[in-house]
Amino acid sequence: MGYQVYERNGRDMGYGVPSLCDQPGCNSHIDRGLGHLCGEEPGGDELGCGLYFCSSHLYYGSNGACQCDRCLNAEEPYEPKPDVPEWINWKLTDPSWGAWRMDHMDEVAKLNEELDALAKEWIS
Repeated sequence: MGYQVYERNGRDMGYGVPSLCDQPGCNSHIDRGLGHLCGEEPGGDELGCGLYFCSSHLYYGSNGACQCDRCLNAEEPYEPKPDVPEWINWKLTDPSWGAWRMDHMDEVAKLNEELDALAKEWIS
């Protein structure tokens, strides 16, 4: 299995997926690669929540795993941030995603709605 782009628990992950740090209030641009992962297993495990953080919000825990502040303190995880417009647009327009779009028409419609809402938000 490659780790450039894959899906787990309904979320696109991998070093090919641009994103924002999942820390509330932080808008650092990262990717959802293993180097930004809280824990050792994408999607979460006993060591972390499976969210993605910039280097300012990811720490080495005493168990040797990289963890966010919530996991270091055994607290409930943050809510994951939504996909960034760059990623949504890529999935909707890049030829490499053509077959996926044909097989996921409902999701394509939903992503188009999300992109339209984001565009209106930026204009306001």
